[in-house]
Amino acid sequence: MRVLVTGASGLLGRAVAAELIAAGHEVRCFQRRPSGVSGATDALGSITDADAVASAVDGCDAIVHLAAKVSLAGDPADFDRVNVGGTRTLLDAARTAGIERFVYVSSPSVAHSGSSIVGDDALPADPAHARGDYARTKAEAELLALAADSPSLRVVAVRPHLVWGPGDTQLVERVVERARHGRLPLLDSGAALIDTIYIDNAASAIAAALARVDEVHGRAYVLTNGEPRPVAELLAGICAAAGVSSPGWRVPASVARAAGSLIEAVWRIKPGVDEPPMTRFLAEQLSTAHWFDQRRTRADLEWTPAVSLDEGFRRLGEHYAAERRGTVGRPFPYRR
Repeated sequence: MRVLVTGASGLLGRAVAAELIAAGHEVRCFQRRPSGVSGATDALGSITDADAVASAVDGCDAIVHLAAKVSLAGDPADFDRVNVGGTRTLLDAARTAGIERFVYVSSPSVAHSGSSIVGDDALPADPAHARGDYARTKAEAELLALAADSPSLRVVAVRPHLVWGPGDTQLVERVVERARHGRLPLLDSGAALIDTIYIDNAASAIAAALARVDEVHGRAYVLTNGEPRPVAELLAGICAAAGVSSPGWRVPASVARAAGSLIEAVWRIKPGVDEPPMTRFLAEQLSTAHWFDQRRTRADLEWTPAVSLDEGFRRLGEHYAAERRGTVGRPFPYRR
């Protein structure tokens, strides 16, 4: 197929594009800067520009939509414009162009209201109770995408949970940087069980969703490694791979949530240059269990993760070792 991948300049978007090329598809990447994906063609532009979107989808058979504003804080209008408005623009262009298959890459946060998730499947997206503007707008966009599902435009939503791997700046690099400077605490005991997914597995699962869209359209699936670990163990694994000390101090989760709410209020008035050090959503993520039942995902998508968490940590360690030697190239984690 000729597949348009939006947001392919990000870690997951690049890996998905590479996975689809390896599977024999012709891939066009659409984002604001070059993707750097070998074998793909780039169409540069914004997901909020209707003309650029229309040009990008022209001649394609399928779309994998990853482009989004991803942040713990920011102007709510920006999240609405990119995550909701951009998805609506892309769906409109897809219908006009006669696109037949559409994979919307969502997030488990669309159905997370702050309490523990213990073995749930993909619950319905719930913008009214989502925590933060990112989760709220991703929930609204997922509902838009699934509402567009029809026999002529088959839509499936996938929710990869905490994607990580070499070159990851959203999770891994922030954990490492904060640990390096002694600013990474454990909340409570660090015993909350959390699911994650290694980058290669996330890419292969999204490619599987595209391959199976005719059978699974109209549904949402959470994607994880299926190996929930205590948050302290996950953080320790990342820190060990990078050669920095694991978190050695603890903060009560209730204190972190209160501090996160206060920091969010200050950030709205005077945003910092980077992500806020804590938000209520982040405190909840680090102190409550969230792991998922993967049986329906694996059966319906005919997919299983190929890279275990322990193998992922080993690969992450290799990446940092090469970085210290000065032999690592441009971060690109995808490997067969």
